[in-house]
Amino acid sequence: MTNKDFGFGTQIRKSPYFDSTVKWGATGFSVYNHMYIPRDFGDPEKNFWNLINDAILCDVAVERQVEITGPDAAKFVQLLTPRDLSNLSIGQCKYVLITNNEGGLLNDPVLLRLAENHFWLSLGDSDILLWAQGVAVNSGLNVNIIEPDVSPLQLQGPKSIDIMKVLFGHEITKLKYYWLIETELNDIPLVVSRTGWSSELGYEIYLRDGSKGNELWELIMKAGKKFNLEPGHTSSIRRIEGGMLSYHADADINTNPFELGMERLVDLSNDNEFIGKSALIKIKEKGIKRKQVGIIIDCDPLKNPNTIFWPIIKDGQNIGKVTSAVYSPRLKKNIALGIISIENCEVGNCVDIKMLDTTNKATIVEKPFYDPKKQITNKSL
Repeated sequence: MTNKDFGFGTQIRKSPYFDSTVKWGATGFSVYNHMYIPRDFGDPEKNFWNLINDAILCDVAVERQVEITGPDAAKFVQLLTPRDLSNLSIGQCKYVLITNNEGGLLNDPVLLRLAENHFWLSLGDSDILLWAQGVAVNSGLNVNIIEPDVSPLQLQGPKSIDIMKVLFGHEITKLKYYWLIETELNDIPLVVSRTGWSSELGYEIYLRDGSKGNELWELIMKAGKKFNLEPGHTSSIRRIEGGMLSYHADADINTNPFELGMERLVDLSNDNEFIGKSALIKIKEKGIKRKQVGIIIDCDPLKNPNTIFWPIIKDGQNIGKVTSAVYSPRLKKNIALGIISIENCEVGNCVDIKMLDTTNKATIVEKPFYDPKKQITNKSL
């Protein structure tokens, strides 16, 4: 969608940063969680290099928050996820999975704990507000569930910390990976977390007053000028390098955590009650029939990420699909995530990828493709 075609109607919401993103060069948008999200600030490869060498500012207000409060908030949040939250401290964040009664994945949000009985779920692209409110109706728990006036920005890249110090002072360096603080900037109320969807050092800045969106954007861009900060969009190249999921592409309601290699986020050995527990126990006992893998595709550099699922073929049989694929200019390889039958998921296995009018050789490899120990995001500052 180009900037002359913005008007889908009032059912597609604009973020508080919409005018600023257009002013700063956004020329293409898509829709995510019923909102516009900037997807085009020019060359995606330039956006990638800006991210890994300097810093980019991304409008991710589409990461809507589900706010859960009330006397039973902690118990209710545990009901939504198979991850054990018993050690989640106030001020801490955790990456969690939300599963349905069959163990299928509904979302993979970041959970933020702002107070004893105050939580946010920072969402991927699916309607968890409706799910949570529906679950609450029959839960017997005393909770209040709303979508608050909260709109995140992502400031990502190695120089993000330098920009944050200009904005918030040296104290911000004490903020640890997957922790948050509540703060203000020029009387603009914020939550700041050391998180982000980039696999790079970065921060998410949660605006708590939508009327201040363009003011906040300009403040950050001004602070970042001497550090080569550029407006940008979430980088498909970098997130695939990092093996990060994109909901609806790499996972959906028919995908379970074990197929994604996310056993660490599923705790079945304690007394926690959560939706999908019985199903996940059975899936673990029975074993999975397919698994997510990394793939290197042997062909000329892909000009664009895939927009459809590409069949994976072995000995003439369809054994899976490529879910996300892109050319990495750093690795100088076509890299992809795919889901494949368990019999064919061994590293080193050679397969064919059917891409529209061509079929190309490919090899199963370990994922993620870059920085597997997350030393970049988790480093001490």
